Parts: sequence; C-alpha cells; structure tokens
Amino acid sequence: MKKLLIVLSFALVLFLGTSLESSAASNTYTVKSGDTLYKISKMHKVSVNSLISWNKLKSTTIKPKQKLKVTGKAVKTASKAKTPSRAASGTVVREFTVSASAYTASCKGCSGITRTGLNLKKNPGLKVIAVDPRVIKLGTKVYVEGYGYAVAGDTGGAIKGNKIDVFIPSKSAALKWGRKNVKIKILK
Repeated sequence: MKKLLIVLSFALVLFLGTSLESSAASNTYTVKSGDTLYKISKMHKVSVNSLISWNKLKSTTIKPKQKLKVTGKAVKTASKAKTPSRAASGTVVREFTVSASAYTASCKGCSGITRTGLNLKKNPGLKVIAVDPRVIKLGTKVYVEGYGYAVAGDTGGAIKGNKIDVFIPSKSAALKWGRKNVKIKILK
C-alpha cells in the first residue's frame, strides 16, 4: 500500500510539473521565419495591439527566434470599433486641412492588412485612413470631410506630413476619389 501511495504521489508531482511547464510555455510564442504580428494574433486569438503592448514593441517588425508574450490583459483596439459612430465620436480636439488620396486592398501584390493589423479584404466596409503617425497617431478616431467617421489604422510610404489616404474597397471608386484637399477632425 505504501509503495502504491508513493508511486501515485510521484505521478501526481510529474503531472503537475509538466502541466505548469506547458502552461508557462503557452504564454509565449517563438517567432518563426515568415511570421507577422497579424498571423500570430490570429493564431492566439488576440489583437495585434495587444501583442505590441504586452511585448513593449516600438514597431510591428519581428524577427525569427524572438519570444513574444501571447497572453495578458486585453488591450482595446481600433478593430473593435469598425467605424466610430457619431454618438461615440467625442469632442473635436483638432481640425485642419489635408491632401487626401484613396487606396484599395484590391491591387496586385496588396496583402490587405493594415499597419495595425486590420484585414481590409475580409472587412471591406471598414472606414480606415492611412496617416503619418507623427501627425495623426495610429488608432485615432477621425472625421474626414466627404468620407465620414474613420480610424487612423494604416501608414503608407508616400503619406508624409498633412497627407492621408482613405480606404475605398473598389479600385474604380478609389480612382474616382482622386486627390483633393479635405478638412479632417481629430476626435477624442
């Protein structure tokens, strides 16, 4: 009987030790070649913003063999509020004129994934603008004249200073938008 108790106790200790170890291992993820924050966020059912916050990342660039925390306190993301409503718009913090062009996710070679991890191909109804983060912080709610309420959720190589790109799902509608000067309101 004593031997049986000792064997069962030993088995219990082994079981608890491995379950704690696997639990700790599931809290982190080792980046593999070809991984993106978006891909990792979908794999672990968390937002890209949460991954950035939990790992104190300065950008969305990650490297193979990098260890990332994949659990933690949820972070509110821009993707939760698809299009800011008038009721949730808050107050206007700043208003200025910008040069606005349009872009689409339907181009050859376009991934459709924004800088903040929004998938525009799967969610063509999202109202998203590409901004210079030094002028308009990513995740900011905005109102764009002629476009409506949107979220600053992307960046672009040609978007510098007081320029924005508005996301329009169809290529023909994006070309029709052209380039124009519009008033933009930064909302709190």
